[in-house]
Amino acid sequence: MFQQLKNHGRKLALIFVLLNVQILSTLALGDSKSWQEIDWLDIAGEGGAVWLCLVWLIVLLATRPDGPVTRLLFWGFACFLIASGQDLLDEVVRLPEATVWNHAVESIPMPIGMLLMSIGLLYWYHEQQALNEQLRKRERRLRDHRRLDKVTGLADAQYLSQQLETELTVARAEGLPTSVLMLDIDKFREINRNLGMGEGDRLLRELTELLLLNIRRRDLLCRYAGDRFAIVLPATCQTMAELMARQLEDVCRHFAFRARNSDLAQFHTVSTGVATDGLDVQLDEKDPVEQLLSRANYRLAKAKEARVLKVA
Repeated sequence: MFQQLKNHGRKLALIFVLLNVQILSTLALGDSKSWQEIDWLDIAGEGGAVWLCLVWLIVLLATRPDGPVTRLLFWGFACFLIASGQDLLDEVVRLPEATVWNHAVESIPMPIGMLLMSIGLLYWYHEQQALNEQLRKRERRLRDHRRLDKVTGLADAQYLSQQLETELTVARAEGLPTSVLMLDIDKFREINRNLGMGEGDRLLRELTELLLLNIRRRDLLCRYAGDRFAIVLPATCQTMAELMARQLEDVCRHFAFRARNSDLAQFHTVSTGVATDGLDVQLDEKDPVEQLLSRANYRLAKAKEARVLKVA
């Protein structure tokens, strides 16, 4: 947050200068009102508007990088702030009737700010559409930042369960199968032990990007736990899900991961397990989500056991 504000240091300095010029100019041209002349209800309302506008402006700069959308929204908020600030100063400073700029500062910046904000929101809409397309395989019908995994940027197991429940309801109503694919990195503990936790996390992040590139547009990838990923496969039967699992295993096996302190790339294998709810394989009504995840985890465990026995 503070680093982002540092990147917008010039904008913050400009706002500080503009507000100070506005305050000093108003005080220089007018006289302070007596306590009896001040309407404290107006002070509370207009002062609250100024503070909220200032807070919104700071939050905007603290959460967004520089760019066209940020600049348009910034100048829109700045115009709001200046107009609201002059309205507030008018409550405590008496200006001569001949002073024209007071009314101009109160009236002109407000519509300009609204215009800039409207253009900024239009640009923000197009920006959000592009971001939604990038996040399509990471989220479905619900966006909840509290459910994001900090290492991979994927949604967590709780989000997976929520979306899987919705997917099963829709799929059953339409008579379509739904599959879940579990994927786990083999010998991940050894990777953490040999390369360090930092490199293990980097492997998870790079594998995340690899999986996102190799799943369909309608699929949902989540981090289930540790080095285990879960993929929701809508409208996918057991046979097709198993074929997709084999393809993902092949893709991961040929993925060259280069540790920071290593000249040579390393190759890692993954194990998969698939479970399906559909016309041919119907789960119980009691808790279909838990049953589907349990079956996928069970088959993943069996696949890992078979891989160990094969190596031995």
